[in-house]
Amino acid sequence: MLNPPLRVPSQVKPTLIPRPARVEAAGNKPKLIDEFIGRVNSSTSRVSIAHMRSPGGWVEPGQTPDFEEYTIVLNGSLRVEFAGGAIDVSAGQAVIAHPGEWVRYSTPDPSGAEYIAVCRPAFSMESVHRDSD
Repeated sequence: MLNPPLRVPSQVKPTLIPRPARVEAAGNKPKLIDEFIGRVNSSTSRVSIAHMRSPGGWVEPGQTPDFEEYTIVLNGSLRVEFAGGAIDVSAGQAVIAHPGEWVRYSTPDPSGAEYIAVCRPAFSMESVHRDSD
């Protein structure tokens, strides 16, 4: 049996992200976005990972993004509207929004929602393509 090649340790080490960057949110009410990894906090364009907290009654403009968005709901409920209807995503559930599909996120439940959003490639204002008001 052949032995696998011996790996030589790299001079590159893991990158610590000491704290997130607070990013401005769109929508009718204040929403907290703390980006840990992405274009703002770590100059990463391949993926963005953010902790979101939106109040009850929050709604953002619809969008047709160029990126895929993976969302895991930690607390509360997040509504995801799409061209064919809407999905309510509860704590412990996840949803994937695909590039080129129109979606609109909201938290109609009075308790709001807390969730993690992962965008690939990373979220940018140029690639989100929000609906005009």
